[in-house]
Amino acid sequence: MTILMLLLRNLAFYAVFYLVSPVYIIASVLVMYVSVPALRKTVRGWCNFHRWCLKTFVGIHIRSEGERPDGPVFYAIKHESFFEAIDAPANFDWPAPFAKRELFFIPGWGWAAKVYGCVPVARTEGAKALRAMVAAARALSAQGRSLVIFPEGTRVKHGERGDLRAGFAGLYKLIGIPVVPVAVNSGPLYHRRLKRPGTITYRFGEPIPAGLPRAQVEAKVLDAINALNDVPADDR
Repeated sequence: MTILMLLLRNLAFYAVFYLVSPVYIIASVLVMYVSVPALRKTVRGWCNFHRWCLKTFVGIHIRSEGERPDGPVFYAIKHESFFEAIDAPANFDWPAPFAKRELFFIPGWGWAAKVYGCVPVARTEGAKALRAMVAAARALSAQGRSLVIFPEGTRVKHGERGDLRAGFAGLYKLIGIPVVPVAVNSGPLYHRRLKRPGTITYRFGEPIPAGLPRAQVEAKVLDAINALNDVPADDR
């Protein structure tokens, strides 16, 4: 593909996705006063629209490998780009994502995120913030919802092995549900500006039972979420 064609396809993606997205955001703010199921449907619709734009204009396809267990689990996902954060409500059945608390201060979006069931992460408030996160996560998992977290806490370049945030092990211990590590290789395709065609793969690892020592669960999660480090996203 020529650079000109790549630029034109990216321009089409950005134009359509960002012009239509405010409609979904406004709709989310409005329907959250009607019902949570309506909000859930609207959010999932926006995420599926994002997938459609990527496939139609950029040529990015998405596939999954591995089994997903029944019941609520703690999905720990490799974080290479904004793709997996936007894609979570499309990739999982009504997930409860952990998100930076600053995002909840965005007018309209922040309140809709709370109603949807996102869990605020306050990284600088220590034990108090951890207790609040655990309480919220336990309540959501008790409803049968799976939790979604990026245990590295920030984006890590494809092929590199980041460290896990200290809070991840604490959440794992206190919430007490199995962890399913998820590798993703979005980095080579889903750049901040110029996105490239190809296939982004999710690889779901074997469930890790609750109750393991910190060092053991961290080693297992790190190995599994980095399973695609040597597998570049497919070029098409």
